[in-house]
Amino acid sequence: MKATLPDIPYTSVVFTMPGQLWNIFKRNRHPLHDLPVLGASVIREWVQTRHNANVLIMVVPHTFGGDLKFNTHLHILMSAGGLIESEGRWVPRLPFDKYALMCAWRFAVINHLRRALEAGVLKSDLSIESLRKLLASAYQNRRHPEWIIFIAKIASKSHFLRYAARYVRRPPIATWRIMSVTDGKVNFKAKDKKAKQFVPMRVPLSDFVRLLAPHVQDHYRNAIRYFGLLAPRCKGRSCVALLLDLGQTAMARVRRLPWRDSLIKYFGIDPLLDTRGQVMRWIRTERATQ
Repeated sequence: MKATLPDIPYTSVVFTMPGQLWNIFKRNRHPLHDLPVLGASVIREWVQTRHNANVLIMVVPHTFGGDLKFNTHLHILMSAGGLIESEGRWVPRLPFDKYALMCAWRFAVINHLRRALEAGVLKSDLSIESLRKLLASAYQNRRHPEWIIFIAKIASKSHFLRYAARYVRRPPIATWRIMSVTDGKVNFKAKDKKAKQFVPMRVPLSDFVRLLAPHVQDHYRNAIRYFGLLAPRCKGRSCVALLLDLGQTAMARVRRLPWRDSLIKYFGIDPLLDTRGQVMRWIRTERATQ
């Protein structure tokens, strides 16, 4: 992780949305990429209005569940306290209103989609009028269970970071869940959350690729976004002042492993060993001849 996180209590937040909106974000990548900004803005504006403070925010967008269906939601690591910048004072604990944050999140998502629809940049198989009705239904149904957000205190930030890193640095499905690929069919294990168990699935290879394709990150898109006191443009001044106020020192940045060492450490495979166990060395690049 790029960010250096102070040693303070943190809160885990999950922002979800109704399933009827998933296909809209699946077809429209630009609104999908805007979701981390919307989620962080909801938290920042509410904390600023309610407590006149600023918090540390790290957003990890997810697009898949255990069954590989497109299920877009946000996992957020947020400091349990906040910095009152006008006073230069850190408040260890800030109370959060779950219902108020849910209402703000719902408004932000629906308003963003409505603006995209009115601008004519929202792709969908539905007509414009049908889309308007769908968005109105999703917004007016205030008791919809999928708008509920989850807020939980976490004992260790490392637990969240390990959890988030599994989704950032690996494909949507683990290799061990793919049982076989035969006769153009893929047999894999899908996770049934209601039954709390894995169930076997068998789909054509082309359908399996269609399940995986929407979860591939677009080029130059960051899998982890930083906001608030962790935002790149203010991190240099805010985090240094915060660490001084807390009496802590910044941890040294962990050096990234070279690609070969990384494969050896995490997969036990040396990519530079040939079939005879000898280390391959780059000599030159052969030019293609006409």
